Amino acid sequence: MKAFVLEKYKKKGALVLVNMPEPELQDNDVLIRICAAAVNQLDSKVRDGEFKSILPYRPPFILGHDVAGTVIKTGSKVRHFKVGDAVYSRPRDRRIGTFAEFIAVNEADVALKPKNLNMTQAASIPLVGLTAWQALVEVGNVEPGQKVFIQAGSGGVGTIAIQLAKHLGAIVATTTSAKNAELVKSLGADVVIDYKEQDFEKTLSGYDLVLNSQDPKTLVKSLHVLKPGGQLISISGPPDPAFAEALGLNPLLKLVIRLLSGGVRKKANVLDVRYSFLFMRAQGQQLSEIASLIESGSIRPLVDKVFPFEKTNDALAYVETGRAKGKVVITVTD
Repeated sequence: MKAFVLEKYKKKGALVLVNMPEPELQDNDVLIRICAAAVNQLDSKVRDGEFKSILPYRPPFILGHDVAGTVIKTGSKVRHFKVGDAVYSRPRDRRIGTFAEFIAVNEADVALKPKNLNMTQAASIPLVGLTAWQALVEVGNVEPGQKVFIQAGSGGVGTIAIQLAKHLGAIVATTTSAKNAELVKSLGADVVIDYKEQDFEKTLSGYDLVLNSQDPKTLVKSLHVLKPGGQLISISGPPDPAFAEALGLNPLLKLVIRLLSGGVRKKANVLDVRYSFLFMRAQGQQLSEIASLIESGSIRPLVDKVFPFEKTNDALAYVETGRAKGKVVITVTD
């Protein structure tokens, strides 16, 4: 099969198109013929080596974290899927590789594709959908009437998180540029802040939850918009001790992570708010629930650009510009 491979860790290094063996199918796996795969900032960070200490992939390996396609083979213990099923997935860590023609995925990480989406649209959902779900539903426990601040509302996570927060009954504020203000309003944002002209720290107050996806300076400012007892969930770091414990990292790495997040955790304690780091995990059942929301019209995907498979490196470069509205997708097979 054809696949885009990372031959060595290198900042902004190009992936190489090669021929690879078809994936080996384990008992609990489904083999998916990939129709489309989304491109994420996470792909860039893995390629650049930013996660080498916690996700020690050994080059060469296939990159890619989002997939939509058709099941063409099932393992002997698979019970929930059959050949011919249209599915979507975010494969679990250490088993990524969606920039290819085929991938074997544990059935626990797979869900049936939303019926009202094509493959390109479906591929845009898993990573950002699971991120939003785990932040707002699983960790945040967002309830009707609560105030939620979602940064970068026109980005991949932001476009889905705004819609999910509104579905949960929240009052939603977000940041974006003036040219994208109408877009985020159409997704449900109640308060829109032009980050180029306004300081959200001076505009927002009394918020129950912040979903942080930006730099350390923005992270610290975000603590001040929370009410006492509020919580900040960051998907851009720094990782916290609970994350290190969940990953079973060695004592040295646990110490390093404790030190990395020590400053922001201390500031959060002073302000009587909570800080936690979220590193999204694969979860097929949650994807099924997200599919139901998509089919009901509560959430819709937003795809900015679609690239052909052979232009995967161009798609990655476009994502790195930070200008994408919603998601960027590559089409692999019809």
